[in-house]
Amino acid sequence: MEIWRKNLWACWFAVFIVSSGMSQMAPILPLYIDHLGIHDAASIAKWSGIVYGSNFISLAIFSPIWGKFADKYGRKSMILRASLWLSIIMTSMGFAENVYQLTGLRMLQGALSGFQSAVVTLVATQTPKERVGWALGVIFSGQVGGTLLGPLFGGYLAEVIGFREEFIFIGVMCLIAFIASFFLVKEEKSIEKQEVLNFNQVWNCLPNPKVMICLFITTLVLQLGLMSIQPIITVYITQLTSDMSHIALISGAVFAASGLASILAASRLGKLSDKIGPQKVLLAALIMAGILFIPQAFVQYSWQLGILRFLLGIATAGLLPSINSLIKQSTSDAIAGRAFGYNQSAQFLGMFLGSILGGQIAAAFGIRYVFFFTGALFLINALWVYHSIYKEKIQCLPLKK
Repeated sequence: MEIWRKNLWACWFAVFIVSSGMSQMAPILPLYIDHLGIHDAASIAKWSGIVYGSNFISLAIFSPIWGKFADKYGRKSMILRASLWLSIIMTSMGFAENVYQLTGLRMLQGALSGFQSAVVTLVATQTPKERVGWALGVIFSGQVGGTLLGPLFGGYLAEVIGFREEFIFIGVMCLIAFIASFFLVKEEKSIEKQEVLNFNQVWNCLPNPKVMICLFITTLVLQLGLMSIQPIITVYITQLTSDMSHIALISGAVFAASGLASILAASRLGKLSDKIGPQKVLLAALIMAGILFIPQAFVQYSWQLGILRFLLGIATAGLLPSINSLIKQSTSDAIAGRAFGYNQSAQFLGMFLGSILGGQIAAAFGIRYVFFFTGALFLINALWVYHSIYKEKIQCLPLKK
């Protein structure tokens, strides 16, 4: 088996393990906040957004820094550093005594993480050009596969071993990802030591900066929309179900619905992206996602929400892989880490804004209005992508040496 294929499957396993651990947090976070002493429903929704989003603001700040180090010292070293840090910090969250400590730990988590960016950069730069879309789809399927199992497993563990013990268990999962990456991931060649380019020099290396701006903003909007819902969806489910004895498990199942759809669709959409162009898949997925958010505001039962989340998962499976494919086409390997780092900054900034904004909208107007806001945001972004990327018939952007 070629080295790039070995790396792809090793990275898939590591991403799957880490995503499984990270996604266990989302459905239990409001319940953990209640366990830490915040009991009012509106306050829980607000604090869920703050705690969940605090990690992403520090990730947005530090991702370009870790991207620069990845370009200079190698991508594998960044994967190892990030996975080991996640193991330490997630274990520490199990010992938090209040929401302030939990928020601080989430910020520290983001400052030294950057795991996904390092994995995507390694796979994108070492995969043959004609297979990049498929390979990134495979990595995305590992991410959403973990997202599928994580909430279900996390909801079950919360009932069996307790909230604090579950955070410790997540830390152990991240440690497994570190060990697997250490022994299985092999970089074909080390990054040559060269002059480190500043932001302006990197930007001048891009053949089409306007396209990159559109891609970065699309990533921000994507994560803002998704994260505006995720931290408060457990609270929404409590309003839809009368069975409160298994609320963590029901929430995990609804979370898992979109993950199941994404893992089934991601590699197929990646192949389609290689065949017809990632810009076409990106536009269609944005429109489909924007439409599917709106009826979620009108559901009466949790199973209806689960079905709509499943359909939404099909759409979102085509978004990030298409964006990453277009970024790869727009950059040389020498600055790929930095470019993906900037995109991850946009991604995490969107996650932060979405987590905070979703909680605030839910507290002020009600959770259903968050779905209206998110659907409109996706459709507006689709219109911009149509004019900036799709209408321009951008297919394979030339690489600058």
